Order: sequence, then structure tokens, then C-alpha cells
Amino acid sequence: MVSAGSSSAGKTTVTVALLSALAARGLDVAALKSGPDYLDPLFHERVCGHPARNLDLFMLGAAGARRLLARSVPAQGVAVIEGAMGLYDGVAGSDECSSWHLAALTRTPVVLVVDGRGRALSAAAEVLGHQRLRDPSMIAAVIVNRCTAGFFPTLKELIERECGVPVAGFLPALPEAALPARHLGLVSPDEVEGLAARVRALGEAAARTIDLDLLLGIARAAGPVPPSDCAPARADRGVAGEAPEPERASGLPEPARPGPEGVANGEGSGAGAVVAVARDDAFCFYYADALEELERQGCRLAFFSPLADEGLPAGASGLYLGGGYPELHARRLAANASMLDAVRAAATRGMPLIAECGGFLYLHRRLQDAEGAWHELAGVVDGSAWRRTCKSARFGYVRLHASADSLLFRVGEPVPAHEFHYWESDCAGGDLVARKPRSERSWPCGHADHVGYMGFPHLNLAGDVRLARRFAAACAAFARGGSERLR
Repeated sequence: MVSAGSSSAGKTTVTVALLSALAARGLDVAALKSGPDYLDPLFHERVCGHPARNLDLFMLGAAGARRLLARSVPAQGVAVIEGAMGLYDGVAGSDECSSWHLAALTRTPVVLVVDGRGRALSAAAEVLGHQRLRDPSMIAAVIVNRCTAGFFPTLKELIERECGVPVAGFLPALPEAALPARHLGLVSPDEVEGLAARVRALGEAAARTIDLDLLLGIARAAGPVPPSDCAPARADRGVAGEAPEPERASGLPEPARPGPEGVANGEGSGAGAVVAVARDDAFCFYYADALEELERQGCRLAFFSPLADEGLPAGASGLYLGGGYPELHARRLAANASMLDAVRAAATRGMPLIAECGGFLYLHRRLQDAEGAWHELAGVVDGSAWRRTCKSARFGYVRLHASADSLLFRVGEPVPAHEFHYWESDCAGGDLVARKPRSERSWPCGHADHVGYMGFPHLNLAGDVRLARRFAAACAAFARGGSERLR
């Protein structure tokens, strides 16, 4: 696991550099991300050539995360996990669901990234503080980021002497290989000019300045991932106040071989369903495992572009509008009148629907773009959405509690979710209550009925298989001309 003391410390840069360097050696490399991030895995996928996975303790549970990691590690290769935020940063100021919590649960060694600019012995103090905060810290090595070749030997000697941990190498400042960012994180890979050259430059630098053999030896020494039903250890506690763990996805596929067993035979609750999945520059936030869970249920996924296509895919019997950046593409989305008509007509006909965050914004009657201009969109949600002027409207994990049964949700079945958005709505919904873990904070949100779900919170259909099964069954029923009956 590549981790650090904070966000913006260079974790993604170092991770991409390591993935590129290891792949250049001919190794089979799997990439994973701690937590709910959508953007970092898109960069990992570009390097590895297959979907990256999210190891999210809050969304998947401990057993689900262990199971996913165990199935993701190539038999003759290596898995690299990028941590989230700082090593110990978890739910509500705790270490729960943090990168460290994940590392301890899965017995994954941590490579701590420290900044090499404008410091000397203080770098050792940062490492030592991380080592001593929890036992075991899981820290097995250090990489110094943004460090010069001339100063690196000094930092290496200081850290190894004071902390007793090997310093595996460094990355110099590489402005030509920088990965640009904006309000929700990194700019998506499709928008980065010369991405392949940047990735190649990072990998070549890592091959020169980082001891890859040392890191591979550390990974081998970690041993196999503990089984999902292993005896609890210190880090096996759940999040405070957590409800009983829902049914978790099982039989997760190897990342290099997508397409779960049984799909070809149409098995599962969604047999015969065609789910139209929006995927382009405006809508790109999906969990690979959630999409594969729909396939496992028997659905066929048909990807389409709300920006460029004239209508929904032929035979669509379900609609999945994920998150992304509709606010940055609002003018083009509004100009595609035929697609807006098709989406509006599908919703009017009662086609099963999931619309999360950016997809939810697209369904509004009016959307304000990043420059402040207003645009008329689908109108499925009779409201307006605009950008807040200060900070993100909601941020972090929540549990969704239903006030009435609906297609996806049931009373008494809390569903883990997360929010991260800078846009607000005057029609955010109130069919669900979002409750923060380890907190008294809660608020109404979301539209949930017999047709589907629309709202700001993101779900993970692989985290609670019941959601995928219900959606798939409703899509199959719609394909047959019927309607999903709540069970």
C-alpha cells in the first residue's frame, strides 16, 4: 500500500510511477484504491490495462474487502493499493475505515510517502510519528517524493537511522509528468494531454530511483491475504454504531478476466435485462465491481454517451446514470435534445433508474454550469441545481435509512453510501435519511420509489447485493413488459 501523511502528498504520482515501472518489467500488476475514490482508479486502469478496484471498508465491510483483495492479487504478479487521505484518517476523526485499518485487516505492508522539500531531520520525525501512533503501524518502507538526487542520500541516512525502516528510493520533481487536478480531485485521464508520455516518464523515473526489488520482496514477505472469515484481530472492529453487515458480494471475478460466470447463460435475477449505462466525459464515476455485479445478476450492460448519442441503446430496460462532471459539459448536454427526450420518455414510462450525484444533476430541469450559466436539461427532477460558493455541500460516508419500502431500499435496512459534491439542489429529495457514522448529524435526501433512486449519495451495488438483485429484477420485468413488485 502506498500511503502518506495527508492528501496532496504525491500518493497517486508515486502509485502510477510504481505501476508503470512494474508493468514495464513484464509483471502482471493489479491496482486497487482504498476508500470511495473514482478518479484515481481511472488512472490506475490506464496503466494496468484492466479495471482497478476500490477496497472500501465502509462500503464493502471487512470480509468483502479481504475477499476482493484476495481475488485481485495476480497469481504471478503484484497488487499495489493506493491509500486515501492520510494513513490514519478514517471516519469522524478516528482510524476506522482508514488506510491503516485496511492495511491491518489485510496484513498489507505500507510504503509511506514523505515530502522531501525544505526539510531534513523533520522528515524522520514525520515517519517516526506514524510508526508510533498505532502498533503495528504496518509501515515497511519509505519513499521520498519531490526530492533531488543530491539530497536523497542525506534524507535516506537520517530516516533509516532514526526510524529503523528502509528508504526504498525517491522521485524527483517531474513537472512534465504532473497529473492536474480540479474541484473533485484529479482531472479525468481522457482530459490529460499526453497522459501516456507522463505515465511513461513516471515509470522510467521510478525504475531509476526506487529499489523495486526491495518493494517486491516486502510484498512477497507479507504472505497471503487473510481469509474473509478469519478470527478477529485488533483492527477487525467495525465502525462505531454500525448496523449488522448486509449481504456482501461473493465470487468476485479476477480483475484480468472480467465477465462473471453464468452471464452467458442468462442466469440471475436480471436475465434478459439491458441496462443503459451513461459513460463519457460527463459521466465516468462507477465502481467496476458494481457494474460486474449487475452482469452477474444476468444483465447486459450497454454503454452510451449523453453527450454524443442521439438516444438510449436499443432494447434498454434500465438506466444507470453515474456521477461525473455534467456541470462542466452542461452546454453540450443541453444541446443534445434528442437524448434528453429519450431519457425523459424512459423515466415517464417507468423504466427502472439509478441516478447518483452527477447523474442526478443531469435529471434536473435546470443546471448551472461551472461558469454560472444556466441550462435546461432532462426535467425528470422538477428543480434547479447550482454551485455553492464556499465548499463542498456534503462530504464523506453516510448510511441511508428508508422511511418506506421502494425498489432498492427497505425500511430497517440501512445502506452504506458516500457524498462528495459542490453543487446543491432545491429538490434534493426526502425519501431517505442520511446519517453520519459516529455522529448525531442527519438530513433528508434522495428520491426513492417503485421506479428507482435519484440523489446525491453514491451507492456500491457490490457492497450490498440485495440492491443489485432488486434493480436487475426490475429491469428484467420491465423488459418483459411488466413492473417490479416489491418483495
